[in-house]
Amino acid sequence: MNKSVACYVRVSTAGQKEAGQREAIERWLTGNGIDPTTAKWYVDKKSGKDLNRPHFQEMQAAVFNGAIGTIVVYKLDRIARKAIEGLKTLADWCDRGLRVVAVTQLIDFNGAVGKMVATLLFGVAEMENDLRRERQAEGIAAAKKVGGVFKGRKPGSTKHRDGPKRAKELRAKGATTAEIARNLGVSRRTVFEYLKV
Repeated sequence: MNKSVACYVRVSTAGQKEAGQREAIERWLTGNGIDPTTAKWYVDKKSGKDLNRPHFQEMQAAVFNGAIGTIVVYKLDRIARKAIEGLKTLADWCDRGLRVVAVTQLIDFNGAVGKMVATLLFGVAEMENDLRRERQAEGIAAAKKVGGVFKGRKPGSTKHRDGPKRAKELRAKGATTAEIARNLGVSRRTVFEYLKV
């Protein structure tokens, strides 16, 4: 059987776009001599809180049937948010002889070293997820304390419509990336994106 390359893309909600993940994966495929149109794409628009996602399960069935030789993802946390689930999945794939690549982390997960690195990355992803939930709960509690009722973010709003402008102003005043991120309430990665605009 000719084993295929599987590309797995996951966004947390139906409103999010998967184009950025697709582009990064396609660049990796092309750079490694693989025509992106020959790869099998699996796209889920669902939270990574568990593995019960339709296209992920479809891919798992193909893995079980021996139809897949390589799995390419944008980042390891696209597979799972919980470290234990991600590690079990990755260990199973590696034990089956699959090549697993996370393109933005520049890591090819294979053998003992790949599993060790994956353990670290899944642990960090789970910690980030827990911290995000804690910050969200703190924000909701603070909003309820001040206003009595938390109404959530207004539809269509974003954290900072003027994020790029504010980030550049703060940078001009000598603020570090971490300081700008804290000030704007965004990740450092978002700050880097703001500064590129």
